[in-house]
Amino acid sequence: MSQLITAHRSRRKRLALLLPGRNEELIVATTIQSALAAGLRKRDIYVVDDGSTDNTRTEALTCLPAEQILSVPHGGKARAVKQAIEAFDLVGRYEWLHVADADSVFCADYFKIYKKHLDDPRLVAAVGMVQSMRGNWIALYRSFSYTYGQHIFRRLQSWLGIISVLPGPVTCFRTDIIKDLDFTTGSLTEDFDLTLQIHRKHLGRIRFIPEAVNFTQDPRTLKDFYKQNMRWQRGFFQGVRKYKIGLRPHRIDFGIGYQMSETLLYFLQFFVFIPAAIIASHNWLTLPFVLALDFIAMFILAIIAAFIAKRPLILLSLSYFYVLRLIELFAFVQAFVEVIVLRKFKTNAHGWETGSRRYKLSVDALKDIQ
Repeated sequence: MSQLITAHRSRRKRLALLLPGRNEELIVATTIQSALAAGLRKRDIYVVDDGSTDNTRTEALTCLPAEQILSVPHGGKARAVKQAIEAFDLVGRYEWLHVADADSVFCADYFKIYKKHLDDPRLVAAVGMVQSMRGNWIALYRSFSYTYGQHIFRRLQSWLGIISVLPGPVTCFRTDIIKDLDFTTGSLTEDFDLTLQIHRKHLGRIRFIPEAVNFTQDPRTLKDFYKQNMRWQRGFFQGVRKYKIGLRPHRIDFGIGYQMSETLLYFLQFFVFIPAAIIASHNWLTLPFVLALDFIAMFILAIIAAFIAKRPLILLSLSYFYVLRLIELFAFVQAFVEVIVLRKFKTNAHGWETGSRRYKLSVDALKDIQ
């Protein structure tokens, strides 16, 4: 029997790509074409349409045969992924499954790069580098934060074995752990929930592959930026509450605990500690002095990020960096109060909040957004 199982596994292909999407008619065809250009064969690409009300399926059919596209009733991303895994028998046919958002654009040789890093037997999941497409002022800010955040913090997380989230566009699972994952997460951020499951169940190691870059679309308005951050933060605290982060002596608890404390400390610094110091000392020069020091640190990081990402315009984001940073901080605090204190958002409404954030791209335009 063991010989038959070994023989069956040896016949499995190396890697499949699954693109779950809802109302992605503007971008899904470009995503498929970019995957082909990045080194994946058409027969290894699959799409699951989560109850779209637009022409997502029709657009996917311009690139893939019907047998590689599954349409399911709207039930959320994680459930759609699970249904597609079963319908396409991806566990039985592939060793690794890459799941990417349907608004993704892969860098050249993305999948060739990925495959080179999947031989470690301890490895059960891997994540690539998320980068913003070249776009508006919000995209510049995201490009800045993504670049320094991943090159510094995610590298450190990978080394320590405490990667805290499997980002939607760049995540790869070893298929033999899929049976151990509960895709009916009931979370606003399924990716974070699945990551915590891997850590809590001690399924294996997660690796960061910074050379594998995926370009993703960002919000185009301040309203959408705020809505996206609120969904991320609410989903984050759902996971913290569900998996009792901070109450167990696991490495991931210390990692997420540090992440939370750093954000909270930044908030308290500007809205509690500094105002209290000014009132106590009657020295109003404290605030501009602290802001100047913080701006110098951000300026140095922006120069480094602009150099690494090869995007000099990142420096322009410093002119409004603190506005967007404050919005993110308030979203963090608001979500903490809602989810942890008031115990709201115990269920998921299965919302894929793409809305006006999507815009159409041609294959010829790909070189201009990378």
